[in-house]
Amino acid sequence: MDLSEVIATRRSIRKFRAEDVADEDVKEILEAARLAPSANNLQPWKFIVVRNEKKRRLIAQACFGQEFIGEAPVVIVACATGRGGCIGGYMESWPVDVAIAMTHLVLAAWAKGLGTCWIGAFDEDRIKEICQIPPEIRVVAVTPLGYPVKIPQATTRRPLEKIYCEDVFVE
Repeated sequence: MDLSEVIATRRSIRKFRAEDVADEDVKEILEAARLAPSANNLQPWKFIVVRNEKKRRLIAQACFGQEFIGEAPVVIVACATGRGGCIGGYMESWPVDVAIAMTHLVLAAWAKGLGTCWIGAFDEDRIKEICQIPPEIRVVAVTPLGYPVKIPQATTRRPLEKIYCEDVFVE
């Protein structure tokens, strides 16, 4: 698949086959995340790869009972390890930096035939407890990773002409 096809066909997957994901594939996907840009090239991230079934199920519970997360053979917890730079003089860059790396990870997974589902609904303290994450580290996102049982239909997106304007902001 070329990049345009990966972007156009990627879907959020919520049902996974029991088949394991090879270590080499996980490392290739993590390599894509590693190569993501970040403010001042600080790369303020760490990804926890969770294969242990009990921990996966506990993470699913910490994601407010989204049980499908624990049914995937792998769960990845994306963490911010540093504060990073500043965006626009008013916002720390670490949430954006980790989100960019997660996007690389999600697209690389799809290109390998693996599904993910970006999870932002979770109890951070509970995830930290399950994965033994130090207090100063922030959990930014969680994703299950595995082979899809089926690929859902595309969801609707706003038309291109509704999401951009030229030279000046126009409602």
